[in-house]
Amino acid sequence: MEKQLTTKQATELFEAILSLKSTKECKAFLRDVCTLSEIEAMIERFQVAKMVKDNVPYREISKKTGSSTATVTRVAHWLHHGMGGYDLVLDRMK
Repeated sequence: MEKQLTTKQATELFEAILSLKSTKECKAFLRDVCTLSEIEAMIERFQVAKMVKDNVPYREISKKTGSSTATVTRVAHWLHHGMGGYDLVLDRMK
C-alpha cells in the first residue's frame, strides 16, 4: 500500500488537494472524486479520531458516532501507530 502512495499519480492527487482554498472547494472536489459513502466514512473516522484523542471511552464513541467498536479500534490504532496524519491535523485545528 505504501508504494501506491508514492507514485506520480498519488503525488498529483495530494497536490490537487493542497491547491484547494476553501471548505466549499474541498467539498466540491471530494464530492466529485468520492462516493457519498466514502465521504461519510471519512467523516465518521475523523470524528472517531477526535474523540479517541480526547480519551473518550471506545463504547461511548461507538454509541455517539454509530461506528462499530471495530472501527473505533482501527482508527485508534492508526491514531497511535500510523504516520501521524491524524495528530498533525487535529493539533493544527486546535
